[in-house]
Amino acid sequence: MRAYVYGADGAAINDVAKPSPTGTQVRVRVRACGLNRADLGMTKGHVHGSAGGAGTVLGMEFAGEVEALGDAATGVAVGDRVMGSGAAAFADYTLADHGRLFTIPSGMEFAEAATLPVALTTMHNALVSNGGLQAGQAVLIQGASSGVGLMALQIAKLKGAAPLIGSSTDAPRRAQLSRFGADLAIDSASPGWVDQVLQATGGHGVDLLIDQVSGPLANANLAATKITGRIVNVGRLGGNHGDFNFDLHAARRISYIGVTFRSRSLAEIREIFRLVGEDLWPAVQSGLLKLPIDRVFPFAEIGDAFRHMEANRHLGKIVVTL
Repeated sequence: MRAYVYGADGAAINDVAKPSPTGTQVRVRVRACGLNRADLGMTKGHVHGSAGGAGTVLGMEFAGEVEALGDAATGVAVGDRVMGSGAAAFADYTLADHGRLFTIPSGMEFAEAATLPVALTTMHNALVSNGGLQAGQAVLIQGASSGVGLMALQIAKLKGAAPLIGSSTDAPRRAQLSRFGADLAIDSASPGWVDQVLQATGGHGVDLLIDQVSGPLANANLAATKITGRIVNVGRLGGNHGDFNFDLHAARRISYIGVTFRSRSLAEIREIFRLVGEDLWPAVQSGLLKLPIDRVFPFAEIGDAFRHMEANRHLGKIVVTL
């Protein structure tokens, strides 16, 4: 089968063996894949958790049809249309645990379905399970114009966040954030953004800040979060290291929580999928929670898809179809 593999000369389409499911694994005939920032890093040889390096079939988000089941797989049947996450998604066939799949709603195309699993699970876990979001609380999403950021805005709005603030350093994309629920859009590269947040929250700061940027924003994030507020660190697009004002953190008694799927057990990931299905699925089925597709590339042009992502001018998800 065809697969997008990282090798000695970078990432390229190669022929690899078709995988066989065992235990709770499901083999999916992939029809579409969503691109994510972690995928971009792995195309350059970076390791993401336990994944990456020479010989790795890349990709972590897909939609397709169940083609075969391991002997302990339950909850799905051959022929089911599913979307999910797991390793080695950029291929004609991929394996996924039966607990890391959602059934694709009737009428939803594979390309749209492939945009959803990572964003839904990441941001429900950040906002609700770890962030404790309650209706009427003020929320700031740093890096809101990314695919997962746009989903975070929509989930927060669905849960009654007010005011809801999103950041983007790109003016055209920042201007689009109101379409996804933002009451205020800020430029986190501007020196006055903390004052804007404080003004919008009556001088208190936000109850919950979802940070996808980190790096140089750490101390400004503390200043923009209310006393006894929460910061959930989801991503580090601005850098893995930065100055941190421990005194400000202590004075404001902020709960600072880091999240990642890389160190989660399979049982934990299954529970995240279960909670998303239980809490958000009516909104997914109705189309209330959805992501724009910036561009769709055929699998033969997957390298172009990653170059488009690296240019960093897209809004929403980049999808590859097989």
